[in-house]
Amino acid sequence: MSLRAVREVAPVDGDEEFRREVREWLAENLTGELRGAGGPGRENEAFPQRLAFARRLAADGWSTLAWPVEHGGRGAPLSRQVIFHEEYAKAGAPSRVDHIGTTMVGPTLMALGTPGQQRRFLPRIAAVDELWCQGYSEPGAGSDLAGVTTRARLDGDQWVLTGQKVWTSLAHVADWCFVLARTEPVPPGASRHAGLSYLLVPMRQPGVTVRPIRQSTGDSEFNEVFFDGARTGRDLVVGEPGQGWRVAMATLAFERGAATVGQQVGFQRDLDDLVDLARRTGAAADPALRERLTRAWIDLSALRAYTMRALSAAEPPPTTASVIKLLWTRWRQGVGELAMDVLGPAGAAAVAGDADVERWRRFFLFSRADTIYGGSNEIQRGIVAERVLGLPRQDRR
Repeated sequence: MSLRAVREVAPVDGDEEFRREVREWLAENLTGELRGAGGPGRENEAFPQRLAFARRLAADGWSTLAWPVEHGGRGAPLSRQVIFHEEYAKAGAPSRVDHIGTTMVGPTLMALGTPGQQRRFLPRIAAVDELWCQGYSEPGAGSDLAGVTTRARLDGDQWVLTGQKVWTSLAHVADWCFVLARTEPVPPGASRHAGLSYLLVPMRQPGVTVRPIRQSTGDSEFNEVFFDGARTGRDLVVGEPGQGWRVAMATLAFERGAATVGQQVGFQRDLDDLVDLARRTGAAADPALRERLTRAWIDLSALRAYTMRALSAAEPPPTTASVIKLLWTRWRQGVGELAMDVLGPAGAAAVAGDADVERWRRFFLFSRADTIYGGSNEIQRGIVAERVLGLPRQDRR
């Protein structure tokens, strides 16, 4: 039950040679202990080893494959970015510990940062010498980011921050955080998006407190972050002060690129493993379960086709990221529920040491968060309704 590739991203000469190069490098450098390590709900797993692997990737130029040559990257065309992420996922390579820096912060600084910010941060991001986390969500402002209440005020040549962020993935290992904070009051009659700034804040300083949040899986990979007089340089605001909303949205757009192809290859591996489990347990004899497994394959094929078309488009629709988020989160939650039915009573029992039960129970539990983080599905549906269907804007008061 393999997923056939949808070849809509225009190939360039040398792509197949490049694919062989990626496969050979992974075969030479990927050790058994790292295969499948990390990922959603398991970001603390084998972290030191994954960090060392990320630095090995960086040293050979794989981490910044998509970056322009002038910023230390390879300037690879989209087809080769897709190939790399496909092969990386097929090899079972570990979840990347540097993805926030290389796929979000780095491209944002290249597009909107000052030359000084680029010189200061890009080489360290490229080398995986500094890790990043994202300071957007707050207890009272999750998907509604315009409602953030974390504040920053100028004190001489520094910004002083006060407030709280929440659900901050990997904050406990991050060196820096990009923080959306209010630096100016909202002018009368203006949108709430006005007056926000995008600040680069060092995490290892007095005034920053990180508290892990225990998840239903038993792990603690995301956190609360408290700023109590934390400081950062006046020159470490990206874009103009008060114009942070535009920068924040640019960062989210950069996040959803060719790496989504690798994510979907991982989804295919999960589905193949679940089909194998259903055969081994005898659950595949149930016609209803067989139909649901087939539906999961069809839905994943549709997600893959939509993603490849969007990547290949000269100007993807503005709602592309929202549609992809809705499709993959619904798919993962459905597969998690399906896995529990394949396992039967064992899925709910505390069976210590059963690798299948532990894996799929964790998958099911963490998938419940998929429709919340990264912009809840309710918000994504609202975006599609307003921007595609032309429906009236929802009253969010």
